[in-house]
Amino acid sequence: MARSWTRLHEHLGMPPGPITFDMVAQAAADRLAESDDLDWKEQLPQPPREGRWNELAKDVAAMANTRGGLIIFGVRDATCELVGIDPDEVKIEQYAQWVRNHVQPYLPDLTFTPLTSPDGATSVLIADVPASGMAPHLVYGTAARDKDQQAAVAPYRDRDHTAWMAEHQLERAYRDRFTRAQRAEDELQTLLTHAQDTVTAQQQESAAWFFAIARPERPLPRTAPRLTRPGASIVVEGARARADQLPGSRTAPGPLAGLQIVTNNPRPGLRRWVLSTMPLAAGREIYAELHHDGTVVLAANLSWQSLRNSLRGDEPVPFGLLVHQDYVGACCRDLGVLASELARYLRVDSGLLLQSTITATLTSAPLVPVVMRHPGFPDIPGDARRPYKIQPVTTTLLPTGEDHALQESTREAFADLMNQFGLEP
Repeated sequence: MARSWTRLHEHLGMPPGPITFDMVAQAAADRLAESDDLDWKEQLPQPPREGRWNELAKDVAAMANTRGGLIIFGVRDATCELVGIDPDEVKIEQYAQWVRNHVQPYLPDLTFTPLTSPDGATSVLIADVPASGMAPHLVYGTAARDKDQQAAVAPYRDRDHTAWMAEHQLERAYRDRFTRAQRAEDELQTLLTHAQDTVTAQQQESAAWFFAIARPERPLPRTAPRLTRPGASIVVEGARARADQLPGSRTAPGPLAGLQIVTNNPRPGLRRWVLSTMPLAAGREIYAELHHDGTVVLAANLSWQSLRNSLRGDEPVPFGLLVHQDYVGACCRDLGVLASELARYLRVDSGLLLQSTITATLTSAPLVPVVMRHPGFPDIPGDARRPYKIQPVTTTLLPTGEDHALQESTREAFADLMNQFGLEP
């Protein structure tokens, strides 16, 4: 995934977004120095020497092992002169194959992007290397005297050049990998438990609740702006406006619509801003957190009283907590939109991991799905399952993706939740 915030954006004072040829040309003209996250290359990547060693694989692994960055081909490293490359000689599939063959573990988010000047006279190639949560990545090759002898090294970027990890650095890198994974899981569960405890403490009766968390897969860029109270309001307003443009938002308004009454006054929390309709004691209960690190927590009462009243008068209310399918879909959609808008505001340059679930609060009771067979006519499917517990589901989202990609990601989460009721939304 090409990142939206890089060394070039920072140097040029540009907002998050795709890299353009003009940005590369201006950075080269400014003689922007190489660093641990920027490497100028005069020539295109070359094939492995005698099939043994590949410089591209080394350079890519070094950046992935550090904090990610850009390798830009077509700029002379010593003088920053924009010399360009022959676009007809670019072989992206071959470059990707070299990296796959020589770098382990696999790097899924590496992208190669050719860019050409507006007049078509000059081209460059950008390799965008994200920082990897699977670091350290080893570069494999064969020994000079024995083609069957495999050797592996772990490169990293030390300012403007590549160095090799010593044994103690490798040990620390592996320890950091496993620690990151465990810490991410622990933090996710801590946030979810905190949201559930906060909601439960303010409730008078049992209800089915939608709980979800969205988190960046990598830490924020060091130049990310601080999330202020006005900024939090801007994010929520922007998310609501964007959600209103998506198909189905008019017929199934979600949590963002319910938060409108408190949008202008987010309350401070621990490194986060909190929006909640629960103290109002009117309407649907909705709770949201916008964290300074790009995390979003969203919770909404799925068993609001109006759902119970919306069933036909001659239809007995079943034992259990009602879960309205359309509103679950709206919750998934609004989570994705809100997380995406916060990521754009904070210049998040990684994918977002979204986890959603439905759970009963205060007491254990079956979750009963309510579907809308026809507008204005809710129904409880007789063949639907009524589970007591829903398994959390996960999906991923790119903060710079188009609306269709966002809809695809949130529909996946929606389907995974409703499938556990035996329903295909």
